[in-house]
Amino acid sequence: MSEEIRVKAGEKEIVLDEKVLSVLQRYVKTDMTLEELAAELGLSSWEEAYEFIKNIPAWILWIQPTLWKTLRAQKSVKEEYVKPEKK
Repeated sequence: MSEEIRVKAGEKEIVLDEKVLSVLQRYVKTDMTLEELAAELGLSSWEEAYEFIKNIPAWILWIQPTLWKTLRAQKSVKEEYVKPEKK
């Protein structure tokens, strides 16, 4: 994939991928605490996890990891194989 989406969490940046989205799905759909989220994502505290959640667009929290992977793959295929129109 040609372009990564990175989200700031305190001093760190986390790349959104299928693994991170799976963790976010568990956070949204269960009673996972911010401390547990921080541990899953390798963050140092619940404050960093809170900053991470605040910086993510809401629609990303609800997208399925498989759909994310498909959309990202389609985007990179489109970028690779569709030539820009000449004016």
